[in-house]
Amino acid sequence: MAVPKRRTSKTRKRKRRTHWKLNAPNIVECPQCHEPKLSHRVCPDCGYYDGRKVK
Repeated sequence: MAVPKRRTSKTRKRKRRTHWKLNAPNIVECPQCHEPKLSHRVCPDCGYYDGRKVK
């Protein structure tokens, strides 16, 4: 039975496990000002969310 000669370091293990989770943020167009924004967030340009002024 094959047994690893050295323990796998935390860094090496974490490097191997990180890449599958990466995906691009979901960017949509703001219905008020038509600027790109992250979905389910207040628009940073006009301050609207769900048709209402928030900030």
